[in-house]
Amino acid sequence: MTTANYHVAVVGATGAVGQQMLKTLEERQFPIASLKLLSSKRSAGKKVTFKGEEYTVEEATPEAFEGVQVALFSAGGSVSKALAPEAVKRGAIVVDNTSAFRMDPTVPLVVPEVNEADLKDHNGIIANPNCSTIQMVVALEPIREKYGLKKVIVSTYQAVSGAGLEAIEEMKQQTRDILDGKEFTPQILPVGGDKKHYQIAFNAVPQIDLFQDNGYTFEEMKMINETKKIMHMANLEVAATCVRLPVETGHSESVYIETEQGGASVQELKDLLAQAPGITLQDDPANQIYPLASECVGKNDVFVGRIRHDLNRDNGYHMWIVSDNLLKGAAWNSVQIAESLVKLGLLS
Repeated sequence: MTTANYHVAVVGATGAVGQQMLKTLEERQFPIASLKLLSSKRSAGKKVTFKGEEYTVEEATPEAFEGVQVALFSAGGSVSKALAPEAVKRGAIVVDNTSAFRMDPTVPLVVPEVNEADLKDHNGIIANPNCSTIQMVVALEPIREKYGLKKVIVSTYQAVSGAGLEAIEEMKQQTRDILDGKEFTPQILPVGGDKKHYQIAFNAVPQIDLFQDNGYTFEEMKMINETKKIMHMANLEVAATCVRLPVETGHSESVYIETEQGGASVQELKDLLAQAPGITLQDDPANQIYPLASECVGKNDVFVGRIRHDLNRDNGYHMWIVSDNLLKGAAWNSVQIAESLVKLGLLS
């Protein structure tokens, strides 16, 4: 990194991802000249500590972005749609962690290990992909580069933290109520704004986000469309089933792929992934070593294991991919994009 320091804003600073962004900026020692913490009117006035200094959270308004060079957004799609263009107008580069701009053809959708070069084509806004997409493409990119990629089928096992702090509390309260034999009425999951709500404690709920007309949920379509965009493979065959589990943090995924070239051994794939950036290989079945959600919390890497050949197809492989959805799936990928902007000389 250069020795220049930058004027940074974090929008949604009091939320789960915003808090992780601040923690990550601090841990990475991102070069900050000044820091603005922005949020909704409701949260404005709260105090947040960063590097031992207390900051007062301000209301996010267009004027708040005067003098800001890089703005990390994680305050919901409607906030991003309203304020990201205003931040850009005032000279900021926006790294947006919502789905607001992900499929906009003029906005790069970036995972630095996969398509960092796309940052050069930004028009002021850069989109951070969906958490479950990020960890999958990090694991698939080294394989795609060497052997090509034809098909991806993914089933996700996603943590409730992906639905926010209230969803975590709902899971914990339901768990207590069930163990105490108490009645309860689910309020939030699977989707706060949908017609029905289901128990998440001791359960697996095969709905994340709203259902679309094709029978897939919005989360599943996000994974499908984002994977194709990030990898620049419009014709890649991708299918997804997204499931919410009573896990607090850490998304897990069972992924089946078919490569263009067949014949690669499992050991060759393991060696490839072990050397790839941002990946930790944990794959030793004889000693029961494989990625676990409980072990990935607080770690920036994507963890890959259970790599095995399909029993029927020479070019088919199965694997298990796990990552901290609040870190690599959100905060760390956003900060990583900011680091890449510095590295590539794109932050004026």
